[in-house]
Amino acid sequence: MSTFSTQQKLKHLFSFPVIIAALGYFVDIYDLLLFGIVRIPSLNDLSLDVDKVGTMIINYQMTGLLLGGIIWGIYGDKKGRLSVLFGSILVYSLANIACGFLPQITIGDKATVYAILRFIAGIGLAGELGAGITLVSESLPKELRAIGTSIVAGFGLLGAVVAQLTVQMAGSWTTAYFIGGGLGLMLLVLRISVAESGIYKEIENDITIQKGNFLSFFTNKIRLIKYLKCIAIGLPTWYCIGILAMMANQFAPEMEITSIVPGKAIMWAYIGISIGDFASGFISHLLHSRKKAILYMMLFTIIGVVLLLFSGQKSENMYYFYCTWLGLGTGYWAMFVTVAAEQFGTNVRSTATTTVPNMVRGLLPVMLIGFDFFKLSNSVVMSATFIGIIAFGLGIYATVSIGETHNKEMDFVE
Repeated sequence: MSTFSTQQKLKHLFSFPVIIAALGYFVDIYDLLLFGIVRIPSLNDLSLDVDKVGTMIINYQMTGLLLGGIIWGIYGDKKGRLSVLFGSILVYSLANIACGFLPQITIGDKATVYAILRFIAGIGLAGELGAGITLVSESLPKELRAIGTSIVAGFGLLGAVVAQLTVQMAGSWTTAYFIGGGLGLMLLVLRISVAESGIYKEIENDITIQKGNFLSFFTNKIRLIKYLKCIAIGLPTWYCIGILAMMANQFAPEMEITSIVPGKAIMWAYIGISIGDFASGFISHLLHSRKKAILYMMLFTIIGVVLLLFSGQKSENMYYFYCTWLGLGTGYWAMFVTVAAEQFGTNVRSTATTTVPNMVRGLLPVMLIGFDFFKLSNSVVMSATFIGIIAFGLGIYATVSIGETHNKEMDFVE
C-alpha cells in the first residue's frame, strides 16, 4: 500500500478533476431538487394542483433520470467521461432556464409543458454524478478514492441548501431556475481544461474490448446480482428524501403540526447529507471497509426514521431536526456510488456508475405509487412505514452481502 505525505494527499484531493466534479455535482443537486423546493409556490402561481400535478411532475423528472442514466452511462464508456460532463450539463442547464419562462409560455397545457421540461432536465441531470465519480475514482490513488469522492458529494450536496436559500432571497421561483441554468453554463466553460481519465485512455482505442454494453449487466448472473445489490443499497436515501422530506406537508395534519414546508425539510435533510457525505469517506478509510461504513450509517438512519414517525414530537422544528438526522445517516450516497464504480470494469464502469444512482432515483415513482396505495386504507405515517421497511430491508441485505471493494484496483475490464 502506498503512503502519502500531507502535501501529496492535498494535491490529489484538491486536483482539478475533484474540484470540477464537486462544482458540477453542486449545480446538479441545485437543479435536481429545485422543483421539490419550488413545487408549491410554482404550481400555485400557475394555478395547478399542488399534490396531483406535483407528483406527476416529480415522476416525469425521475423517469427522465432513469432514461438519462442509461444514455449517459453508455455514452461515457463509448466516448469518454468528459463527453458526458459536457453534454449533460448543457441539457439540464437549458431546461432549467426554460422552466423560468413558464409563466410566459402560452402554448399547450402548463402542467404538461412543466412536466416535459422537468423530464428533459432529468435526462441531463442523470449524467453528472456518475461521470464525475467515475472520473475521480479513476484519477485518484486507491488509498484516497473514498475521501476524494466524499469531498465531491459533500460539497455538491450543499447545492440543495443554496437552492432553498436562493428561493428565499430571490423571492421568486423563476429567478431560482434562471440562476441554476446560468451556473451550469458557467461551469461548462471551466470544464474545457479537464483531462480525460488515464485508465479510460488505455482502452479507448482498443476495438477488441466491448464498451458501454448496458445489456451485459443482464446476461451474466453474477454481474446482474452485483448490479441489483448496488441499486438496493441506495434505496433508503431516496425513500428519506422523496417521501419524508419532499412530501413533508402530507405528514403535518396527522402529526398535528400547523404546517411543514417541504423546501425547508429538503434543505435541512441535505445539510445533514452533506456533512454525512464528508464523514463517510473518512469513516470508510478508518474502518478499511465500504460495507461497514454504509451499514452503520444505514442503521443510524433507521433510528431517525422511527423517531420521526413515532416519537410523538409535534412541532415543525422537530420535523426539520429529524430530517437533518436522516440526512446525516443517508450521507453514504457518495460511498454507495463509489462502490458501484469499484465493482465493475473500466469498459462498463461509466454505465454502472451512472445508471445505478439513477435507477435509485427512478424507483422513487414506484415508492410514491406504493405510498399513495397504502394511504387508501392506512394513515400517512403507516404508509410511509410500510415503504420504509421494504427500502431498508433491501438496502441492509444488499450491503451485507455485496463484495468488499476497499483498496480494490480499478484497472481491469469485464
